[in-house]
Amino acid sequence: MCGIVAVSGTPEAAKLAYLGLHALQHRGQEAAGIVAFDAREGVAHRVREAGLISEIFSEEKLAKLPGEVAVGHIRYSTAGGAGLKNAQPIRVSYREGHLALVHNGNLTNAGELRNRLVNEGALFQSTIDSEVVVHLIARSHREGVEAQIDDALSQLQGAFSVLITVGDTLYAARDPWGYRPLVIGHLPGGGLVLASESCALDIMGARFLRDVEPGEVLRIRGTEMTRLRPLPPEGAPQPCVFELVYFARPDTRLWGYTVDRARRAFGRRLAEEQPADADIVISVPDSANSAALGYAEASGIPFELGLIRNHYVGRTFIEPSQAGRDFKVRLKYNAVREVLAGKRVVVVDDSLVRGTTSRGLVSLLHDAGAREVHFRFASPPVRYPCFYGIDMPSQAELIAAHKTVEQIRDYLRVESIGYLSLEGMLDCVKDAGTFCTACFSGDYRAPLVDMERGLAMSSHC
Repeated sequence: MCGIVAVSGTPEAAKLAYLGLHALQHRGQEAAGIVAFDAREGVAHRVREAGLISEIFSEEKLAKLPGEVAVGHIRYSTAGGAGLKNAQPIRVSYREGHLALVHNGNLTNAGELRNRLVNEGALFQSTIDSEVVVHLIARSHREGVEAQIDDALSQLQGAFSVLITVGDTLYAARDPWGYRPLVIGHLPGGGLVLASESCALDIMGARFLRDVEPGEVLRIRGTEMTRLRPLPPEGAPQPCVFELVYFARPDTRLWGYTVDRARRAFGRRLAEEQPADADIVISVPDSANSAALGYAEASGIPFELGLIRNHYVGRTFIEPSQAGRDFKVRLKYNAVREVLAGKRVVVVDDSLVRGTTSRGLVSLLHDAGAREVHFRFASPPVRYPCFYGIDMPSQAELIAAHKTVEQIRDYLRVESIGYLSLEGMLDCVKDAGTFCTACFSGDYRAPLVDMERGLAMSSHC
């Protein structure tokens, strides 16, 4: 989780990066930043603060980011800790010039690399794995920027999509497994854009060109893009299927699919595998909307807006006792009584992780008069934590890791629950190739070096 963006070949680079980060705000809300390189002064300017994009940037701050190349980052911490010291972009000066880096993913050998670098005398200013990459570049004994970047990236294990600027030259790379997404777009005026999702291209008016391929390394100077030596292949690419299940925006195009198309297919297959005798279908907004529409279409049960999400809720420290343990759910959602009263309801959600939110939603639905509640999940049971860049808790906190389907049904206090099968989910997107399903199957393809060695793994996002 996290979103990255880069713009090259236009004097409006920072402003366009700002727009792209707006479209990627769903990928993280803790902090954001932009670095722009001003070739006239030979300086890399940075704005980086905690909070939302709309809270951080103003016309005055964007005016302080001149230049024709910029990189930006939206942060969501899975580990490594919050705080401004762990926000990105990272900006340093080293022997080849001003370097800025943004990264989405988790390096599964970050702890091992960090320990080695510290023993060699490296000084770290943060706890994020992204800083490991910067040190590897700066301490490489190879000659030239591209050889140093190649040296650094070749030592990484796990999931990474990275954007690096050295002076006014931009570099982009994606790990050989292709876990995290990264797309390329072309601006009407001739510039180039890279971003975590295609929805960021849309807001900038850029035309989608293609995905950055797994293991691909690119150099971009102005509007000229060149493929450099690719990273050694690790096996068949394994893009993260959970991006399609939950994380990416429905209007995003990933790996040949629009996310909405994939989620509707999940919902239709879910209706075939897990039918329910009910009066209406509702979604847990917003990530499950498409799956719920697919379920309604395939089942013939009408879709209704039974839950309304408050999109303007920020963090709160107030939890009044009269609101009870469901306060956080009630803060975010409200049930539509006129839709739900007396009805047998199928609730479609994208996934079930801890189960606490779903349990609270059931209380809301019953309080609104729902006669029966049947929960359906448009993905398989989440039984294993993710080490490749999606925020999932430890296995002990995953409800499906230690409870049976019947026990989860009783915990949620519903008439029935049903999951989409792993085979059914993959069959819905089989045209896109193979996917990483480690959170469902426990099949971790990239080596978990830090976990195997018992080291504490730090994560940038």
